[in-house]
Amino acid sequence: MAETLHRRDVMGLGLAAATLPAGAARAQAADAGTLYANGWILTMEGDAPAHVEAVAVRDGRIVFAGPRAQAEAALPGARAVDLEGRTMLPGFIDTWGHFLLFAQQTLGVNLAYFADDPPRTKADVIRLLRATPPFNGWIMGYGYSEALLADGPPTLADLDAAFPDTPVLIGTLSTLTGKANSAGLARLGLTATTPAAQPGMIVKDPATGRLTGDLLFTPYLQARAAALGTYPQAQAFQTFRAAEALLARQGYTTVQSYQLVPGDMATLSAAFDQGVLSLDVMGLPAISDAASGRMVQQNDWRWGRYSHGDRGLKVPGYQVVTDAAPQLRLAAFTEPYADTRGFPDGWKGALLPREMVEQWVTYAYANDIQLFAYSNGDAGIDLSLSAIEKAIAATGKTGDRRSLIAHSYFARPDQLARYRQLDIGASMMPAHLTVYGDQQLGLLGPARANREAPMATALSLGVRTTLHCDYPSASPNVMATIWSAVTRTTLTGRVMGPEECLTPYAALQGFTSKAAYNYREEGLKGTITAGKIADLVILDGNPLTVAPGAIKDIQVVETIKRGRTLYRRG
Repeated sequence: MAETLHRRDVMGLGLAAATLPAGAARAQAADAGTLYANGWILTMEGDAPAHVEAVAVRDGRIVFAGPRAQAEAALPGARAVDLEGRTMLPGFIDTWGHFLLFAQQTLGVNLAYFADDPPRTKADVIRLLRATPPFNGWIMGYGYSEALLADGPPTLADLDAAFPDTPVLIGTLSTLTGKANSAGLARLGLTATTPAAQPGMIVKDPATGRLTGDLLFTPYLQARAAALGTYPQAQAFQTFRAAEALLARQGYTTVQSYQLVPGDMATLSAAFDQGVLSLDVMGLPAISDAASGRMVQQNDWRWGRYSHGDRGLKVPGYQVVTDAAPQLRLAAFTEPYADTRGFPDGWKGALLPREMVEQWVTYAYANDIQLFAYSNGDAGIDLSLSAIEKAIAATGKTGDRRSLIAHSYFARPDQLARYRQLDIGASMMPAHLTVYGDQQLGLLGPARANREAPMATALSLGVRTTLHCDYPSASPNVMATIWSAVTRTTLTGRVMGPEECLTPYAALQGFTSKAAYNYREEGLKGTITAGKIADLVILDGNPLTVAPGAIKDIQVVETIKRGRTLYRRG
């Protein structure tokens, strides 16, 4: 569903010929402006589709949007661009994603379902790994899904047979678990007696006590960091360029990177200093302990301000987590999982410490910092909601705070009603349902599984709702995510909870006007309106007129950042 760039593609000159060099969106010379016409120009203003005949752009801003004759009068001598019946929209805005992790993964091979050559068997995984040059002495792969491999995941024996001497580390689509071969385990210094960093597990065969190569959560994250090691800023910039190229091909003009640490902030700021990046980046620190709390308390950035005038890195707020992924049975629920194999009887998932969550939610409210909560199961959502209610009671702070709960996978209707009462937004991930819906039927039972991503209910209750991909945990393809929201179809073709399907227009709002509002940028982005930044995307089909099943096949023809072409399909 999405184009993929491997490390071998970025170690040389960098990007595909159709993608302009990084920074080109700012470097292109100013001219008399550009006038776009003769297509479907969807402004995304309001809650019903509205179209204009023409859009005039000059110096990175939209000068006029309306009748063509008036557009020509507003910008005489402008270069005319014939849309040839194609569809123009505001550029897509990411409300939950891992830009830096996505960039980092270009140092290995993409094994995900959205790769150009997705593996279907473990032999395919081995083949792709063999074609991947080592980085820092390791062969690394990312994004494989056991459920999508016909014969199951590669075993330790499989990896050892293929790579007896070279360390190998492969990560799953969840980005939280993975597997190393024996050479990799040895390089990491892991043995059957090594204690696992918590939370997490270094998996052993219960029959033999030997390591299986599987690393869950913290041990995997530590292994990934050790395998990557440290590398020069220039190498980091190469990965940024590669990630920007991939995301521009999907129509993004603003992206997000959550779970940032101070070093990430510095590297991103340096990238904008040196003109490496053209996409705006929304960065979110994540609080999980006292050390990350100090990072927020002693920050050297200004909340909600860009690093470079009206562009660059913006830190709108920070993230507070309550629980984790449902497909890993870590989302916290009020009722037990239907399948508790490998977990204690009556397993309901795991919550982070209530005191930590409440402390940092209250800190955000007390200091007028935007809160980005992260909750998955309904018990995790209960914790976020109760912490917000306590914060309001303690601080008296209400009003227009733009608080948000990301994922909100299994929000109940009564909880969504509280979202509305507390003015909390929801950022939902319909692509998760597409990838994991079949699996969730067994883990949670049909009733709960079908209620995942209750987008239509949220909108009906007046909850401001945006959509996201959470790449690389799912495809970064916006059109594929719109298709997921509209059809709620899994990768096997099953339709989950059809009553929660969105209209195509409502789904598009989740990546445009409502996403801009999420970042307090409704005056700058999100609609095709005179005076706003000229962040635009041109598609080869109209999501509002094609059959719902065909939405995922719509391709981005051109991505325009501040009036300059960042990507054009060759």
